[in-house]
Amino acid sequence: MNVDDAAALVEPAVRRPGESWADLGAGTGTFTLALASLLGPTGRVVAVERDRSALTALEALARRRAEGAAAISVVAHDFTQPLALPTPLDGVLLANALHFVPDADQPRVVAAVARLLGAGGRLAVVEYEGRGPSRWVPFPVFFARFASLARDAGLAAPTRIGARRSAFGGTMYAAVAERSAGAAGRRG
Repeated sequence: MNVDDAAALVEPAVRRPGESWADLGAGTGTFTLALASLLGPTGRVVAVERDRSALTALEALARRRAEGAAAISVVAHDFTQPLALPTPLDGVLLANALHFVPDADQPRVVAAVARLLGAGGRLAVVEYEGRGPSRWVPFPVFFARFASLARDAGLAAPTRIGARRSAFGGTMYAAVAERSAGAAGRRG
């Protein structure tokens, strides 16, 4: 997937330029760049990644800040572990990342991510539908599973915001779930 395709897939999750987002499990930065372009020069993207080679690629992207794009900062960390980021965030993106978290750990991880969001903050995911487990998608997160995880984390029911066929089988979907004002007050 190229940056333009990634931006088109997650654009409905971004409300306005200038927001602050985190891209968790950012990989080499396709969705990080997509967010940076959508958020504009007053926005901010924190790219969180644990893989050393991916971190090198992300740091190069951050140094090459594209004209008109948000600033990118890079954090070397495993997003499944306790994470301290400047909060509250307007949004968090988990693009092709949540399916690497074992099923039993997904509720804890999604709840921790939800706590990073401010009132009205959005958790956006890009995941696979209609694809069995594999080496590349060991713990699939179908939309119904994401809806359950979001509800249990105190987020509103998610909305599908995009989809496209995957060259690797099944469909990739994008969805977003919002944190209500009341839930944002219950940090902890």
